[in-house]
Amino acid sequence: MKFPAMILPFSLFAATTALHAQSWMDRVSATQAAQPHWMTPVATVTPRLEQEFRFDVFHQMTPTGDVTNLDGGKGLEFIPTRHTELLINLPPYLVHENPKTLDGWGDASFTLKYRFWARNEQHGNGILTGFLGGSVPTGQYKNGSISAVVTPTLAAGKGWGPFDVQSTLGGTFPANSVNKLGRTVISNNAFQVHTLKKLWPEVEINSTFWEGGTNDGKKQTFITPGLNLGRFPIHRRIAFVAGAGFQIAATHYNQYNHTFIGTLRMPF
Repeated sequence: MKFPAMILPFSLFAATTALHAQSWMDRVSATQAAQPHWMTPVATVTPRLEQEFRFDVFHQMTPTGDVTNLDGGKGLEFIPTRHTELLINLPPYLVHENPKTLDGWGDASFTLKYRFWARNEQHGNGILTGFLGGSVPTGQYKNGSISAVVTPTLAAGKGWGPFDVQSTLGGTFPANSVNKLGRTVISNNAFQVHTLKKLWPEVEINSTFWEGGTNDGKKQTFITPGLNLGRFPIHRRIAFVAGAGFQIAATHYNQYNHTFIGTLRMPF
């Protein structure tokens, strides 16, 4: 007679956990239903609130040897409340072709999004969101920054039928070593169209402007044609998205010339 009594607390715990999980997913569905249903661009961070696992790969061609970035500083994205999203990004692992540079982990980072305003496709097709990002200098063998960095950003998007524009404008503010790192203004614009149900071709313009530091006054801009495929349903809310892009330097100064970007995502 004691065995059922022992099982009862575990049954109640399981039932309560399942109820909270369903309530959370219902809230996530309501949050996402109120915003546009565009695809997250290959490089530009979307102003939409998303919930997914993400893994990216970058292959950069640099003057001192190619660099492969595994994970791309991506990870888990989830929606804890109706107007917020939290991104917990794993440190990327950098592989260098230059034998003088050691492979190793980069910096851990995080981003908090707060959605100020959103309308889905039936009620205006637009969105306005603020980001607050940060990184911690956890990199090995000079594969990361020498300082913690705070990155506030304003993001917006507008759609017209199958076409949409998603843009971000932000800055990086090192906690120390400002005379060496300087501060930057970062601008990203993604021009995207939805066609053939699962195809999302796009072109992005990604720019960085330096103020102070060793790169004071310099600017670099990349043109990034890309394509996302998805969303392919797997089970209930779980889906699969794959994408790729190729960054091409459009300015005389650039820290790398070409970059291939591959991205795999599992929205849930």
